[in-house]
Amino acid sequence: MGNYLGAVAGFLELQDNPEYETLYMVADLHATTTPYNPQTLRQNAREVIMDYLACSLDPDKSILFIQSDVSEHTELAFYFSTVVSIARMQHLPTYKDKVKQYPEANTMALLNYPVLMAADILIYKASLVPVGIDQEPHLEVAREVARKFNSEYGTNFPEPQRFSTKGEYVPSLTGEGKMSKSVEGSFINLIDSLKEIKEKLASAPTDSGRGDKVSETGGVANLLKFVELFEGKEKRKKYEKEYINGGIKYSDLKEDLANVIYRELRPIQEKRKYFENSPSEVKRIISEGAEKARKVAQETIKEVKEKMGFV
Repeated sequence: MGNYLGAVAGFLELQDNPEYETLYMVADLHATTTPYNPQTLRQNAREVIMDYLACSLDPDKSILFIQSDVSEHTELAFYFSTVVSIARMQHLPTYKDKVKQYPEANTMALLNYPVLMAADILIYKASLVPVGIDQEPHLEVAREVARKFNSEYGTNFPEPQRFSTKGEYVPSLTGEGKMSKSVEGSFINLIDSLKEIKEKLASAPTDSGRGDKVSETGGVANLLKFVELFEGKEKRKKYEKEYINGGIKYSDLKEDLANVIYRELRPIQEKRKYFENSPSEVKRIISEGAEKARKVAQETIKEVKEKMGFV
């Protein structure tokens, strides 16, 4: 659900806006920069595509594809690596964090992650990228690459900016940090039943339910953020007034919130089942998306190779 609110909801806004041409990619190559299971990689990528389709991303309006199906991404990443220093990559906080997390997987692929991300964006000359605030350091690398490459070779890559959405930061159910599937107890799945959603919300930390001021961090703040995301700001203000004036009954809040969340997820779950039972259609959508993306990517590669002197 964190991905749905933090990313897909924004994707839908862009897709339905005629001012934009939209491409949405499953970044399976990036998944290999830290330890992963090769046996499940392709199926996991297909699962994400099915999630996107279930959430109403439309392959007739947007290009949906899997990163490794368009080899031009890795080719452009190599060309871009000629203008990026090792020192610049080593100083990125995200790189340092991953090395601490996976000290035995400090590979060139991990070091080059932001360069590949720059290629993912710039190969389509994208000017807006709908990602969370945590990706801003990588977007800055993409802008630097665009500037340096344009200066060095006379290309015309744009300097991409972050496109923020209202749900760009979805808090964890644990009361700390953001919702993440890598943190047990922090997330709600798109396929969760009403019972499962109620159980997960029931375990979310709270306090006595009353006080002079509602905390801006912690379990209560996170619960109220969910209320705002699913029930609106006015409902959140109502609970905040109750907290100060008489007290909140969290069991009622969680019950109402669970029902609202499930009502929003149920149509997604129904569409998801359709695509699960239509593997040939999913395969066709993935194949056609890659073909569409490849046509654009090949034009960029052709231009870059000419500018760099390979042609």
